[in-house]
Amino acid sequence: MSKQTAEHHTKAAEHHDQAAKHHREAAKHHEAGNTETAAHHAHLAHGHHQYATHHAGEAAKAHIADHDKSKTAKA
Repeated sequence: MSKQTAEHHTKAAEHHDQAAKHHREAAKHHEAGNTETAAHHAHLAHGHHQYATHHAGEAAKAHIADHDKSKTAKA
């Protein structure tokens, strides 16, 4: 696995972690009746989810490229 692929996996994991933290905060604020703050954290969670999805997709593309390179080198 290339360094770039590993970096994408790491970034995806970090963004998933951040999304989870913001979802927990949103739940806490929603239960307390602070709907505006809850919505803010929910929005931030959504953004982190989008970044995580992007990095996961880039990691998948890099895996394919790495696989294609190794396949070509063997031929």
